[in-house]
Amino acid sequence: MVPKIRRGSRTHGLLVYLFGPGKRDEHTDPHIVGSWDGFAPDPGRDTSPDPDPKVTLARLAAALDLRVKQAGTDAPAEHVWHCSVRTDPGDRLLTDEEWNTVARRLVQATGLAPEGDPDGCRWVAVRHADDHIHILATMVRGDLRRPRMNYDKKKAQAECRLIEKEMGLRRLKPGDGTAAKNPTSQERFKAERTGHTETPRETLREAVRQAVTGAATEAEFFARLRSAGIRVKPRLAPSGDTLGYSVALPGDRNRDDQPIWFSGSTLAPDLSLPKIRQRLATGPIDQAATPSAADTAATNTRWSPPARARRHASQLAERAAEELDTSGDDAAAQLVGIGELLDAVAQTSPAATRDELRAAARAYERATRSHVSAERADNRALRSAARGIIQAGGALGRGEDGGTTAMLLSTLVLAALAAARWHSARGHAQQAAASRNAAEHLRTAYRQAATTPMKAMHEQGRALPEPERRRLDATIRAALPETVGRPRQAERWDALAATLAQAEQAGCDPDALLQEAIAQRELGTAEDVNDVLVWRLRRMVKLPAHPDAPRSPSSKTGRAQPATNRAATPTTPAATEPRNRPPRR
Repeated sequence: MVPKIRRGSRTHGLLVYLFGPGKRDEHTDPHIVGSWDGFAPDPGRDTSPDPDPKVTLARLAAALDLRVKQAGTDAPAEHVWHCSVRTDPGDRLLTDEEWNTVARRLVQATGLAPEGDPDGCRWVAVRHADDHIHILATMVRGDLRRPRMNYDKKKAQAECRLIEKEMGLRRLKPGDGTAAKNPTSQERFKAERTGHTETPRETLREAVRQAVTGAATEAEFFARLRSAGIRVKPRLAPSGDTLGYSVALPGDRNRDDQPIWFSGSTLAPDLSLPKIRQRLATGPIDQAATPSAADTAATNTRWSPPARARRHASQLAERAAEELDTSGDDAAAQLVGIGELLDAVAQTSPAATRDELRAAARAYERATRSHVSAERADNRALRSAARGIIQAGGALGRGEDGGTTAMLLSTLVLAALAAARWHSARGHAQQAAASRNAAEHLRTAYRQAATTPMKAMHEQGRALPEPERRRLDATIRAALPETVGRPRQAERWDALAATLAQAEQAGCDPDALLQEAIAQRELGTAEDVNDVLVWRLRRMVKLPAHPDAPRSPSSKTGRAQPATNRAATPTTPAATEPRNRPPRR
């Protein structure tokens, strides 16, 4: 049940709309289901002799505005309180009596008309469709004072959550005021008329979010927006300093043929220029860390730049997931970094996974915002990895590129689930649900990306000599705890066995290596433990992500000692590339 509250100044004009046919003839049988005294004139069902709906509507408007006129200049300029209340499409239809109960509870909860108060504000509830009502109240009490309307939106939301529970309706997630503003009905109708699947507000929000992903400077952010075909209008101070910005879609104009501008703050709370500057002020992101010798060697391979960038990003995503599970509120910054990684991958993904990854990025966007601030956390490494992915350009959906894409997506699923746990522990219901939704889209994209490389690795595992295969199978059985849900059929371990065999050829102890991989992070939330361990091991030993790809030279030297002595996580591939290089599109 969703309440949406607005303020206005025209009682009669709003009543004309509520009892009229609607803008697209969608209003059917408009009638009153509740009022302040139960006897308000009903323009929709006036049973007096020769009723004139216009006369009855005028009488209703006059009755609602009585206290407003009596208060004179003491009445508020916007004296109309308008709340639409809509049930979920899957909910049962409520009766008029139930809607009357909903309306009375909302005007009481918000302080408009407390139960038993004879001086409560005057109000009516109008039903002109099966799934929603409109409550119109005038905000002057019978004693000519204004009602206490502090936090009326939060109070209405809280009361709707109670009503949902008591009436057996779908229980929505409570918000915390950090969500982006939804498109208005006018914006949605316009999108439908013009044949677009989303409103300009939604298109611009995604474009701004993608432009800031991995940007190093404010100038680069604005340059990316313009290169994406977005109109940008800076808001300048008399000194010439930029105070803010607005964006518009080419061709999106109002009735006066003027561009329709949206400021960054109206697109989303974290897209205002001050918030974007805070994100950019974390330092030169191409120097977020210093590469180790092993990591420098790993970048000097025949692997493509997109493959190297994705390998590096998967390491940082797993580290971010670990921080979300262990670092408390300071891990909030990692949520934003993971979001930037998702946006970067969505922009550069192959066609087969592009739609799912864009859906994942849009869903996860809600999970990046909450009232929890991270005072000491640093997400420069993740932002640097996102920049590296964008600068490396689009990845092919085959070979090493396809394998490293699957590797990264497998890790991002775990990161999204870690974000859901982090939010759930703090009561952020909407953000937790958004994280889980993003994880489902990522799982779908992973299955699409992993089909070819996993099939090749399974074939390699089945081709192992039988004694070696039995030995590795025993190693896997001994290492995997029962709690992570072992595969029931040994053939599901073929890819894992093939990976361990390759690691052994590179000089690693398979048993110690597997134990370390299992101990890195929990595996209970993994949909397929086999797949997670395969990609984790290949990343640790720097094995090719696709069996047909060339092996990294470092894979023969980086693991000759026990697995617990492995090198630190490498820094961004972007750090090894020329500086100030414009982002590829």
